[in-house]
Amino acid sequence: MNICVFCGSRHGNSVAYEAAAKTLGSLLAREGHTLVYGGGNVGLMGVVADAVLAEGGKVIGVIPDFLLQREVGHRNVTTLEVVDTMHTRKKRMADLSDAFIAMPGGWGTLDELAEILTWKQLGLISQPVGLLNTRQFFDPLLEQMQRMVDEDFLAPDQLALLIRENTPETLLSALRTAIR
Repeated sequence: MNICVFCGSRHGNSVAYEAAAKTLGSLLAREGHTLVYGGGNVGLMGVVADAVLAEGGKVIGVIPDFLLQREVGHRNVTTLEVVDTMHTRKKRMADLSDAFIAMPGGWGTLDELAEILTWKQLGLISQPVGLLNTRQFFDPLLEQMQRMVDEDFLAPDQLALLIRENTPETLLSALRTAIR
């Protein structure tokens, strides 16, 4: 499978985030999956890509030219696709991917997660979407999503589409089950 990972361009303030990224990357490679991601060499993005590469796995990075010019592109990935815009980047990553994982991150990660969930809700994609909730990072967001259901802005079955797990191992297992 090609698995797209959305995650931070920073490391966060706990070693647990980096450890989860390393574990996820190693598992992806050992299980024969290809990582699709935003193409950066910084933060958790760089950690997960380096972990896949260290295990001999395949990595496809998709990065807009303006970010590549800022020298944040990972030059050692298997394939680095340079695109024109952030929108093109997200579309290309979606086109390449059989499943999606969001790890802790900032605005960009939140944007990618919201957009891919919107596409899934609208039927534009059918791939499963998972949330790696390391250190309960996403608990406040999950509470907000539940409030969206409670206030009737989101159907319960739409929230149920989001697979939520706390470890890379359990998340990958849940994604494999969802794809079958």
